[in-house]
Amino acid sequence: MKTNKTYTWEHPYKPAAKYNKRVVYLSMEFGIDQALKIYSGGLGYLAGSHMRSAYQLKQNLIGVGMLWNKGYYDQEWDDNNRMTAVFREKYYSYLEDTGIVVEVKVKGHPVKVKAYYLAPETFGTVPMYFLTTDIEQNDALARTITRRLYDSNEATRVAQNIVLGVGGAKVIESIGGCDIYHMNEAHSLPIAFHLLNKYKQLDEVKKRLVFTTHTPVKAGNSVRNIHFLEEMGFFNEVPFERVREVTGMHDNHFEYTPAALRLAGVANGVSQLHGEVAREMWSGYENICEIKAITNAQDEVYWTDKPLAAALEAGDDKAFVARKKEMKRELFKIVADQSGDIFDENVLTIVWARRFAAYKRADLIMRDMDRFVRLLNNPEQPVQIIWAGKPYPEDYNAVGLFNRIKEIAYSHKNMAILTGYELELSAALKKGSDLWLNNPRRPKEASGTSGMTAAMNGSINLSVMDGWIPEFAKHKKNAFVLPIADLRLDERGQDDQDHENLLTLLEEVIVPMYYKKPKAWVKVMKQSMQDVTPMFDSKRMAQEYYDQIFKYKVQKTMVFAD
Repeated sequence: MKTNKTYTWEHPYKPAAKYNKRVVYLSMEFGIDQALKIYSGGLGYLAGSHMRSAYQLKQNLIGVGMLWNKGYYDQEWDDNNRMTAVFREKYYSYLEDTGIVVEVKVKGHPVKVKAYYLAPETFGTVPMYFLTTDIEQNDALARTITRRLYDSNEATRVAQNIVLGVGGAKVIESIGGCDIYHMNEAHSLPIAFHLLNKYKQLDEVKKRLVFTTHTPVKAGNSVRNIHFLEEMGFFNEVPFERVREVTGMHDNHFEYTPAALRLAGVANGVSQLHGEVAREMWSGYENICEIKAITNAQDEVYWTDKPLAAALEAGDDKAFVARKKEMKRELFKIVADQSGDIFDENVLTIVWARRFAAYKRADLIMRDMDRFVRLLNNPEQPVQIIWAGKPYPEDYNAVGLFNRIKEIAYSHKNMAILTGYELELSAALKKGSDLWLNNPRRPKEASGTSGMTAAMNGSINLSVMDGWIPEFAKHKKNAFVLPIADLRLDERGQDDQDHENLLTLLEEVIVPMYYKKPKAWVKVMKQSMQDVTPMFDSKRMAQEYYDQIFKYKVQKTMVFAD
């Protein structure tokens, strides 16, 4: 929608005095609402909650992201019941065409970037700007840059980095500028070189740039050929030797995360454990900034079921249990529609739902299939299980695992796997599950936030001791926690150990409690809901970013010797 409005740095409220610094939050994805399909998973859900909580707290913050006109992908089954990724054009009439067009250079060619505006009243967020290159001023190739989130083509991915980083900075400058640029992950790293061109000195860049890292495994951090990045224009015409000087990258490999740690004034991991892991992981790298820890959180206003919360507040256990069964029935309508299975609201229901990445181990519970089937089909204490999640479409192992689970579930009436894992399905699964299963290989989960929103809706976490869980879980009090696997073992050994502990815990503790001690079960549910907020509500997180990151006093920077 084209408007005649003049766009400036503005909010529908006067920012609170303690949040007066102008902050721009740059993220490759935002999970704001089901209707705005510009996210893939947890990183986006987290960013969306941050934008809503910043609005609730009246913070002087603006979000900048990408307007992916084909989104991530629509997840469906094909004619052979195999998962397929469908890329469809998306249209959003509620986004305002600002008329703001800036220029970036990709591989020496000018590319026009247009900004669209999301008004705060639309979804209850701070003001937000979304960038697109799919406009008439660009040639056919440039228009494809903002077509797909996490495009599989490496050159396109780098072009996306440039558009978000440099294009995002120029859009913000056009509306009045800011004090702090916050990189949510290193996708927007070219902004550092834009700022270096503008302010010349690295210390001046550091005063304005902060960084959140989400990946606790070195292999998960982007590494590309430095000459390829130079050719693509990633360094925004900063002289090549100057790039090497300020980033410390003196060979052919350019590592995004340590470069960001050297260019930002301060950084943070996304749980207390991840902060420790990140500090250890990058401890051998010179001249990196301080890495703090701010534990991720989610917006309880958006995620929590209001009638369930009201029953908890009133101490009405009867209404509390009745509402949980209503939410289970709503979820089971989706299960019946997609799978043809009729689930029972009185049966213990486990959900595993998140990104289908190998380390998250969607199939860990099935490692001994006979034992797993016995657990499900116990005539006196049966169990139902649901999986959901979006594999990266070019991760063929993950897609293959998704399809294998589908094949197995097809022959079991108490197993189902669902497609379309987006915000609405995610909410239905959290509200309708009894047990939220989280079993990544420790310590590879930086934070993991799905269990927070599950707990907000009376779903009890069954988890390994990773990510945010060590800060929350009290075994048998508000969650069920697996013993920590021996990290001296190889992956197969760790998987064997975690599987044994998982099945034993289900067989001997969790399933008997659900059926034989319903009052004890409800007590754990209620304690979980009470403990998850306010500590894991994103208003706490948004406040900590201002207090610890955006107001950080940067120390003078060392420079690298040749």
